[in-house]
Amino acid sequence: ALDPAASEKIASRVLGLGCPAVSLGLTLRLPIVPPIGASPVVPPPRPARARRSRPLPRGVPETLEPLAYLSEAGQQIGSSLDHLQAARTLAEVLVPRLADFAAVELLERVVADSAPPADEVDETTLMRRVAVAHNDEPGRWDEAVPEGEALFLPSGTPFVQAMRTGRPVHIRRVGPAQAARLAAAFGDRDLRPLFTGRALLIAPLIARGRVLGTFKLLRKSDRPWFDEVDLAMVDELARRAALCIDNGRLYRREVQVAEELQRSMLPDDPPDVAGARVRYRYRPAEQAAQVGGDWFDAIPLPGCRLGIVVGDVMGHGLTAAAIMGQMRTAVRTLASDDMRPDRLLRQLDGLARRLGEDYLATCLYAVYDPVERRCTFANAGHVPPVLVAADGESRVLAVPPGVPIGVGGEPFETMEVKVEDGSQLLLCTDGLLERRGRDIEEGLEALRARLAGASADLDGTCDDLLDTLAADTAADDIAIVAVGFDGIPLDEVVTWELEPVPDSVPWIRAQVAARLAGWGLERLTDTAQLLVSELVTNALVHGAGSLGVRLIKGRTLLCEVHDDGADLPHLRHAEATDESGRGLQLVHHLAARWGTHRTDAGKIVWVEQRLPR
Repeated sequence: ALDPAASEKIASRVLGLGCPAVSLGLTLRLPIVPPIGASPVVPPPRPARARRSRPLPRGVPETLEPLAYLSEAGQQIGSSLDHLQAARTLAEVLVPRLADFAAVELLERVVADSAPPADEVDETTLMRRVAVAHNDEPGRWDEAVPEGEALFLPSGTPFVQAMRTGRPVHIRRVGPAQAARLAAAFGDRDLRPLFTGRALLIAPLIARGRVLGTFKLLRKSDRPWFDEVDLAMVDELARRAALCIDNGRLYRREVQVAEELQRSMLPDDPPDVAGARVRYRYRPAEQAAQVGGDWFDAIPLPGCRLGIVVGDVMGHGLTAAAIMGQMRTAVRTLASDDMRPDRLLRQLDGLARRLGEDYLATCLYAVYDPVERRCTFANAGHVPPVLVAADGESRVLAVPPGVPIGVGGEPFETMEVKVEDGSQLLLCTDGLLERRGRDIEEGLEALRARLAGASADLDGTCDDLLDTLAADTAADDIAIVAVGFDGIPLDEVVTWELEPVPDSVPWIRAQVAARLAGWGLERLTDTAQLLVSELVTNALVHGAGSLGVRLIKGRTLLCEVHDDGADLPHLRHAEATDESGRGLQLVHHLAARWGTHRTDAGKIVWVEQRLPR
């Protein structure tokens, strides 16, 4: 629709401007920028001392300057996902371009994000001043109008009026009497010099139909009051800033909910178990990626064994965190049944496929036996672990890779490794190994090399790995589990094989008493003898096949009785006339803990007694 001369003129102006141009409809009359070809709006005269806040970019026409300012200010306000930082930026961009003093005050519930913004605002509504900017000498208003101050604003003030009506309040010149009334709203400090003789504009911050707060602008007496162009710009900035503040508030709430959900599903402190030391490290991804689905755990198992798991749910956010929590709970539940690692992963895979198509995760599960000094592994698509021998030699274990949990259709394999006392095992998620320009294999080799000759200080090892191998701004979560294998001394474990005859009961009672005397635990003898008598008698009556007893002095005194029977004993209520059914009730009351679990050949019933201090 334009002739070549007009097109050439527009192109030359865009080149001279040096930034993207604004497309204006020929029939649209904007309140700020006049239509092309119309007479320019002549601004009201300003005092000679008034100066432009900053020079225009070279080539920017005078009529486009307000729009350029709005564009740049809006970008600065929206550059942060922090709602308080957005409020501070709002105050900064207003001074000195539109005002000599600017203060942003938000509702306390918006600042703390403890509840949604208020529907109604009155004198009981607590507010907080979150940002102050001015062009006076530094520190001029720091004590009179401090940032972070909590406020209760009287209902008759223009500050509350602006928030109630949703419309700005403009006072062209604040007189002495008005200044006194305004200053009275801020306590006993004399703020009359701040208001007297100045132009005052109070604009509400409203987003999604809810009031978030307000901001006030003051101009010194040597500047004119706010004209229509100024009011239009302030209105536009208020809308943009309110939306950015509310978006930041909602984003912060979502991140907090996800982080709290994730923290509640991750273990607090490593368990204190016999024969092993465990340390954790977890570092979430950078905030922009929100939370992930990495999880880890160390699970005490019967027989002083330790279950170790590291997993990584695919994806980020609340969904990944929720799936992670379900996976971790399922692993703990399945581990309590003392399943072999490959069977546990198979059960976990079946559960994930029943829950939904999005339940995909990698997982590595290991069981350490401090008596037999062996570690059994099964893998579901996770990165393999690194084993550091007692002499400092490190190697990546060739654990069968397997397929991720939730894929299905493939079996999981078990691999068993003998481990010596003083060795260490390190499991991690791929967030530690992957970074730009380095794949998993290179990361694993770097991890193995870093662990060579590692000291016995597991905390130092974990911290060193995070400092040296992790990226400065991780794009994925990082989970590390380090385990030190110390083993249980051989002289603190004793095993007896019994004949399945009644005479075995008094014999084993005597053997247990002698062993406890050798360990200096005579105080536990009476209770231990009673407990082992009940368990062995129960195995003789209800069990089958071979019969054995194992006594372990670890963090507690553990007594295990095994037989080849398949039926697991359970507590039941015994009536007054019943002749049986009270043995396990006695065990339940005398033992600190007791339980049962199946083995490949039968079952084990175990009891624990606390060691005397």
